Amino acid sequence: MNSLSFLRGPLLAGRAVGFGLINASKVTAKNPSFTLSRLPLHAFSSIRASDEEASARAAALNADSEAPTIFDKIIAKEIPSTIVYEDEKVLAFRDISPQAPVHVLVVPKLRDGLTHLGKADQRHGEILGHLLYAAKIVAEKEGIIDGFRVVINSGPSACQSVYHLHLHVLGGRQMKWPAG
Repeated sequence: MNSLSFLRGPLLAGRAVGFGLINASKVTAKNPSFTLSRLPLHAFSSIRASDEEASARAAALNADSEAPTIFDKIIAKEIPSTIVYEDEKVLAFRDISPQAPVHVLVVPKLRDGLTHLGKADQRHGEILGHLLYAAKIVAEKEGIIDGFRVVINSGPSACQSVYHLHLHVLGGRQMKWPAG
């Protein structure tokens, strides 16, 4: 999740409100405390794709940090979430900013260096397979087994904003192609 996540939901639906411009590039390793939650809603005039890209670049600065991610806090039940599926290896919960009628994140409970797919090593083969199997279970539970998409954003060029490997299970509507 990045500091712009709540803006992508249906509330704003891509429309500008108020006045001003949010510059997500202010979120840096030197200024990690800058968040949009400190700004009043009327401060937003437009949110552009470049803001999401800047936020992803900023998140990448701490990608290899051992500090707990928001997903670690959700796994530890320090942050509430709507859990869809859980077993000894993975946790699946609803995204707070859904991009489809069904949007569930599937995360490994143990990060083990898997900040993103580009960091996967042969030793991660079992958990990677288990994540995909869990995505299938989520699709069954959510009633979208007849058609769903699994997305993994890996690195800043893919706009990854949380550096704890995670899968997005999307469905409940017709998916279009090309995806990007």
